[in-house]
Amino acid sequence: MGADLVTRLGASRTAGAWVGDDGKPVVAVTDEKAAAEVKRAGAAPKMVSHSMNELKSATATLRSAPRVPGTAWAMDYRTNQVVVRADSTVSADNWSKMTKVAHGIGSFVRMERAQGTFTTRINGAQPILSTAGRCSAGFNVTDGRKDFILTAGHCGPTGSAWFTDGGGREEVGSTTTQSFPGNDYSLVEYAGGSAGDGAAVVAIGDGKGVQITGAADPKVGQRVFRSGSTSGLRDGEVTALNATVNYPEGTVTGLIETNVCAEPGDSGGPMFSEGIALGVTSGGSGDCASGGTTFFQPVTKALADLKVKLIVAAPAAGGAADAPSPAPSASSTQSAIAPGAAQPGASGPVAGGPAGEALLSRITDPRNVGPGLLVIAGSLVALVATRFIRAEQDRKAYRRYYSATWS
Repeated sequence: MGADLVTRLGASRTAGAWVGDDGKPVVAVTDEKAAAEVKRAGAAPKMVSHSMNELKSATATLRSAPRVPGTAWAMDYRTNQVVVRADSTVSADNWSKMTKVAHGIGSFVRMERAQGTFTTRINGAQPILSTAGRCSAGFNVTDGRKDFILTAGHCGPTGSAWFTDGGGREEVGSTTTQSFPGNDYSLVEYAGGSAGDGAAVVAIGDGKGVQITGAADPKVGQRVFRSGSTSGLRDGEVTALNATVNYPEGTVTGLIETNVCAEPGDSGGPMFSEGIALGVTSGGSGDCASGGTTFFQPVTKALADLKVKLIVAAPAAGGAADAPSPAPSASSTQSAIAPGAAQPGASGPVAGGPAGEALLSRITDPRNVGPGLLVIAGSLVALVATRFIRAEQDRKAYRRYYSATWS
């Protein structure tokens, strides 16, 4: 609803939308008439001083300034500001120069120092390995003829061969398309051409999994989950969209900014929410001990550019494969479901008859990892970040909240 209102009212009268603490959409508006329209639509308006056009103009000015590796910026819809961050590698002189650029734009540009360094998260991941490095696999996709792994572009150039073992004996496939910098996505074509059984199920450990039923763009404030081979399953929220990051290797734009932690080796791993694919891990700063900022390549942009489709499971009754996922409440858990038996908050094994049993046995047998299981077993680790729904009232509210898309 929020995004639709922003589109309808226009960039001169709005300045973004986000999910409020109560789970309802909030739209930043610049005039009273727009505020009234937002109220009539059932969303909450927030009056702000600067329109989306002004925020975009500010980011354009930042892009035109001399490039400084170790910096990033994004629009903070909730504060109606553009936030510029610099990591520990940015010198005092360069920080001073960027501060002058920001002051020239206006007081709505906020300058912050970030802990750690903004880096791509490639080192030490398993199980896809190549001479270019190691990464986590993302989602399975197809062009209708062949199947691929969608992962991060910085993981390796076109032609990179990928294996499940350090000895280079178990070949997965090779990178056929790469876009980095600028974007951060690539396609690894399966050596056998097919992703195999279970390609639409994301395993999250303990024999549990999440069905991927579609892809969508996230919302600011949305609760999301990310998994990678190094740090496992982690959660947080989307803090900004259309972020720009100046990595040492080059600049990437249009990223999703989150407060979900990540570590080296998590590159390319999937970000999702209630079965909806949202992004693949690009990079960030910090770690999962102290926290940090992680950026993601939007899945929808990658799919459109690459002309491929996500391999998805059949949606739950009453749901839609391409429907966006609302943000869970702060006390909710990510649904871990048995395929075909989705229920909000439910938790169960990755099952579904003989195919499900075969899937589990193949995941747990390192000698028999087929290409289709690489994404499932490799991109996600056998570690579940278990969270509790603290009160029965919250549990019931959570179930009601998802009644529109899950049955």
